[in-house]
This record gives sequence, C-alpha cells and structure tokens, in this order.
Amino acid sequence: MNLDLAGKRAIVCGSTQGIGKAAALELAVMGANITLIARNEESLKRVIAELGNKNQSHDYIVADFSRPDELKEKVEAYILKNGAINILVNNTGGPNGGPIVNAKLDEFTDTFTRHLLCNHVLVQSVMEGMKSSGYGRIINIISTSVKMPLKGLGVSNTIRAAVANWAKTLSFELAPFGITVNNVLPGATLTGRLSSILETKASKTGITLDEAKQLMLAEIPMNRFADPAEVANAIAFLASPAAAYITGINIPVDGGRTGCL
Repeated sequence: MNLDLAGKRAIVCGSTQGIGKAAALELAVMGANITLIARNEESLKRVIAELGNKNQSHDYIVADFSRPDELKEKVEAYILKNGAINILVNNTGGPNGGPIVNAKLDEFTDTFTRHLLCNHVLVQSVMEGMKSSGYGRIINIISTSVKMPLKGLGVSNTIRAAVANWAKTLSFELAPFGITVNNVLPGATLTGRLSSILETKASKTGITLDEAKQLMLAEIPMNRFADPAEVANAIAFLASPAAAYITGINIPVDGGRTGCL
C-alpha cells in the first residue's frame, strides 16, 4: 500500500491543538511538507518545532477564520511564492453548544463563515495547483452530527450538515481531475472541545463532571474516547496515494457510536 507523501505539500488548518495538530504530525511522518494555519503565532511556532525537519520544509500562516477575505489573501500569496498545495485539511473549532431554539442569528452566521466560507475560500485557492500538479486531496473534519444530529449542539448540527453537502457537491466537480474530497467525522475525542462540552452538560444538568463523562461513554460501544491520533490516522490515509479512488464519502471515527450506516 502506497502511503508515501514525500514531496507533497499539505495545508492543515486549526493545527495548533487537538485533531488538527495530530493530523499535521502524522502527515509529516508520512513525508509531507506541512503548512500550518491558525491564529496564534506562538502556538504555531511550537508545533513547527515538534514536526521536526527530516529533509522536509514546514512553515505556517497566521490567519483568523472569522476573516475569510484575509485568509484568501494570505493563502494565495503563500501559494504564489511557494507553489502548489497537494493536500488540504479543513479544520476549525466548533461553536458553543446549546438548544437550537435559543441560538442567536450571529451564532449561525459566524459558524457558517468560519466553517463553510473559509473551506470554500481555501479550496478555490488550492484547486488549480492540485490540477496542475496531478495530485489533490481535500479532507474536511466535520462531525458525526452530519449523519445523526447531536442533542444540545443545534448550531453545529446545522452548519456541519451544510459543509457535508458542500463537500459532496464539490466531489462531483473535482473528481474528473483526480482530486478527491472526503469528510472525516470524529466522535467524542480527547480534545479541549470535548472537555468544554462535558463541563457545559454538567453545569446545565446539575450532575458532576464524572457523571457527564460516564453518560457519554455509555453511548460509545468501545467505551472510551478517541485519541486525536486515531482520527489523524483516517485523515492521513485519505491524503495518501492509496486512497486515490475514494471520494465523496463520510467516514465516522467514533468507536461505533453513530447509530446508522
């Protein structure tokens, strides 16, 4: 199986922590040159140091996903200077939880901007280089909520479903160029976001944090949370030459939690 990414350039978004960082580390192990994108420069520098430099070239772009026009400008300037991007991992933090009936309009528009619009800006920036280089992988980190909406995550359920349908449509249009578009759907993963969700659940229901944790674990057949590296493994496979004929799909990485095919 060909998993070699030597000579490939990968953009990994939201890559200073959690799943994004784990994906950057795994893609680097496979030989890719990594370009990190996040808004905290000091955190970006720390991850660059962890990536190492085994005849590879790693760097970063400081950008805020609440400003898609600025993101577009910075990424296009980077590509003009450094050449084509072969792999794009779209990933950014999810919105706050809460019932959808209580959601404010700006929660929807902010999340739509940071997730769908920024994904779209990045794809438009990298796709010509993917076509000309003959190698393109677009991987979107979404949520299992695109298959089964999750209680208490109204805004996230709504916007992530839009991203999934955007990606499926995109896969039809880019497949003739050999560019694949796939979605990885993490379940409960040991990240800062999971901690935040558990704390919110505990405070709103009057139970302890450990009780909230046990209630969530009871829904997972494997009875444990995912390590970010386990989600990164799925991302890395989809980025590899071995996944050339896989496109337009959603892959849950959730320990069997999602109750549908």
